[in-house]
This record gives sequence, structure tokens and C-alpha cells, in this order.
Amino acid sequence: MTGKSILITGCSSGIGQDAARTLKGRGWRVFAACRQQADCDRLRDEGFESPRIDYTDGTTIAAGLAQVLEATGGTLDALFNNGAHQLAGLVEDLPTEGLRAIFEANLFGWHDLTRRVIPVMRAQGHGHVVQCSSGLGLVAIPWRGAYVATKFALEGLSDTMRAELRGTGISVVLIEPGPITTLFREKGIPYFERYIDWRNSPRRVDYEARLLPRLYNGSGPDRFELPASAVTAKLIRALDSTAPAPRYYVTTATYIGGYLRRILSSRMIDRIVTRI
Repeated sequence: MTGKSILITGCSSGIGQDAARTLKGRGWRVFAACRQQADCDRLRDEGFESPRIDYTDGTTIAAGLAQVLEATGGTLDALFNNGAHQLAGLVEDLPTEGLRAIFEANLFGWHDLTRRVIPVMRAQGHGHVVQCSSGLGLVAIPWRGAYVATKFALEGLSDTMRAELRGTGISVVLIEPGPITTLFREKGIPYFERYIDWRNSPRRVDYEARLLPRLYNGSGPDRFELPASAVTAKLIRALDSTAPAPRYYVTTATYIGGYLRRILSSRMIDRIVTRI
């Protein structure tokens, strides 16, 4: 039993839910946050403390963290920023309002919550800030420009923060999942339908042939796909270490992406990813 506390966001399903259940089973006091109140209620029925935190709503970020700190007496050992969504589509068809919206959910809200947590960890002299990034934070691929942009930004912000917090006892860690079995694709459909006018795109044929079948019908597991528990395993490694690595790769696809980024030119990477 650890007796330590962790706030995890995006716990309605997938990576967040698996992490919450596993860490609770290992003795952590888990605050399993969700965007929707109905999901919070469901997790409370499972025995979790579940504050509502919607990254696009600063009021819920402040209130949710306040609820956590009131319960712990003002301490928090770890934060796992996890909740995010995708917005598939070509960059030329991506309206600025859609890009702004995904940055609110995937970056600005994370930044807001993290800035509120850092003073708590600084005062207690220790803490882990773990960011759930993506293989798409390492290498860009077509059709995922909005999501890629948020993850590239997260990588840069986290690297900077890690350097700035050196010596404070606060560790900043990036986890790079790659293809994981979750509802991520399905949950991205409403954002695609809201923001991408694919029917009037000059590349409508490409949407019909390539993106729509994958988005709506799926195609079975992706190559190298792993269950959400694989991400939790890396999270546990980071949390159990007093000097965690800056990055933890999860799937083979992410190891490959990181390797390619180190050894190949941008032109060569472009050739590879456009053929995938």
C-alpha cells in the first residue's frame, strides 16, 4: 500500500480508466476525473473519488482540483494529464475555430491544471507530473494535423517545464502510447462532423476512399496495437521512480517513430508516412 494520491483526468474509458483502476488496486488514493458528470457518477458508484474536470472549462479545473486538495489536506503526489480528443481531417480543411477548440482540450486546459498543481508539489517538495502524449507528438502523419499540433506543443512545453523544475523534486514525464485499444477514434467523430466540411473539399475523393471508412467503420486493431494496460505499466514505472526517464515509449510503433526521427531527414520521414 503506497498511501500516495494521484489525480487522473479522462477516466471515463480507455487509458485513464485503466490507470485509475490499476493504481487504486495498488493502494493509491485515486481521484478519477471525467469531463461528463454522468461518468463521474458512474465511477463514484465503483468507489472512486471522481471530481468533474473539463479541460475546456476553467471553472471545473479550479473546482475539481480544490475538491481534491480539500480531501487530501492540501497535498498531491502525482498528476496524470490524460484527457484528449482528435480532430481528423486535412489541414487545408481545418477551420481555425476547430484548431483553437482542440488546443483548449488537449493543451491549454492541461497547462491550466498543471500550473495549479505545481505550487502544491513545490510546497511539499516532491511530485510527478505525467503527460500522456502520443507517437504523433514525435512524428506527424497525414489527416491528423490538429491532433499532431497539440501533441508537438505538449512535447515542447513539457521538455521546457522539466528543465525549469530541475532541483525542485518535481518530475515531468512524457508517456508516448502509440496505437492503443480505446474509444479514441469513435469519440473523435463528433468533432470531425462539426468542423470538417469534407463534402466541399477539393479532396473529397480522398476522404471517401481513405478517411471515412477508417473513421466510421474501423479496420480491426492497428498494427502494433496494445491494450490500455500497456500505458498503465509505463505510468507505474514512472511513478515508482524517484528519477523517472523524460519519456516512456509504449508500443512498437512509437519506438519506431522515435528512432526514425533521430536518424532520418524530414524528407525521408515524409516519404514513409505518406505511404502508410
